[in-house]
Amino acid sequence: MAAPAVPVLRIAAECGLSRARAGELRLPHGAVPCPVFMPVGTRGTAKGLTAAQLAELGCRICLGNTFHLGTRPGAELVRRSGGLHGFMDWPHNLLTDSGGFQMVSLLALAEVSEEGVWFQPPHGGERLLLSPESSMGIQNALGADIVMQLDDVVSSTTTGPRVEEAMDRSVRWLDRCVAAHARPEQQLLFAITQGGLDPALRRRCIRAMTQRAVPGFAIGGLSGGEDKEQFWRTVKLSTELLPRDKPRYLMGVGYATDLVVCVALGCDMFDCVFPTRTARFGSALVPWGSLQLKNQQFAKDFRPIDADCGCSTCQRYSRAYLHALLRSNTAALHLLTLHNLAYQMKLMSSMRESILQQRFPQFVRDFMGTMYGGRGGPPAWARAALESVGITLD
Repeated sequence: MAAPAVPVLRIAAECGLSRARAGELRLPHGAVPCPVFMPVGTRGTAKGLTAAQLAELGCRICLGNTFHLGTRPGAELVRRSGGLHGFMDWPHNLLTDSGGFQMVSLLALAEVSEEGVWFQPPHGGERLLLSPESSMGIQNALGADIVMQLDDVVSSTTTGPRVEEAMDRSVRWLDRCVAAHARPEQQLLFAITQGGLDPALRRRCIRAMTQRAVPGFAIGGLSGGEDKEQFWRTVKLSTELLPRDKPRYLMGVGYATDLVVCVALGCDMFDCVFPTRTARFGSALVPWGSLQLKNQQFAKDFRPIDADCGCSTCQRYSRAYLHALLRSNTAALHLLTLHNLAYQMKLMSSMRESILQQRFPQFVRDFMGTMYGGRGGPPAWARAALESVGITLD
């Protein structure tokens, strides 16, 4: 597969101190400003929102799940609907994962071999094989703008020979994905680097995968409960070794502090279910942490979630209203999901703007001061990670 004639990533500005950069992804359904957070729309939109609401929030790329869409409603039905864009009525960009993460999330239902992954579908029926070839076939039918290789995924806390086995297999599976990819001009295939928390394995994997002419790279296998010190060091090592002129996608990361730190370390793209999932538990994201709106303290609090937030939830509804609704009406979950994604989008656009204006280090200091000012200061791991790229918080 030849790399696209026009580079996917256009870098507009780089931080003079850290590794942060601002730019845009040039994709088939329009340019996407980055760094970017991509909401996870497992079956065709973020849970609790319509595709139109996602677009109104400024979202220009979101995710679909290859495994779940491929099993129900099925890739052929989606293809006949005009691909995932037509199926969900989404005029902007889409990224589909490969299904590899289900090796971790559905581990009890999965059996891995060189051929691929055999799954027992969670909703019953016959076992199905997800191989590099079938993953690409499903993704070609879904028609996303960015498609991901099938990788052999193990939990980030796994140790021993299984980590090396998975890393080597991911390289071999990348070659099979490249060979099976039927629409390389319309759909950009990203590699997923593996290697667990072992620096030597990460180096070996990145060295092998960067020899392949793919338009972008993901950092996989993290954000699964590993120690934060190991997490940031693995991210930093990866961004140092990955090509400067191609997108760097850190998979599964969505906590605000993690996003800020990993942008400083040089990452461009992120995704996570966190902002939508935490909304369904009654938690609203704010610059100083989160509000657990089910708590009784909000029963007579007539302020918005965040007076500085421009989302429709904050413009129209009080904490007291949401508190009352959470006990009896799923509309509250919808309203919190909308707010949380608006918070995430604003965070990313504010970071991007600060990089363009060459004031990113001050943005980071202000963010950390607001987030942790009343809580004893930023966590030691975040402080160390930022200092490693020249940003001091004192």
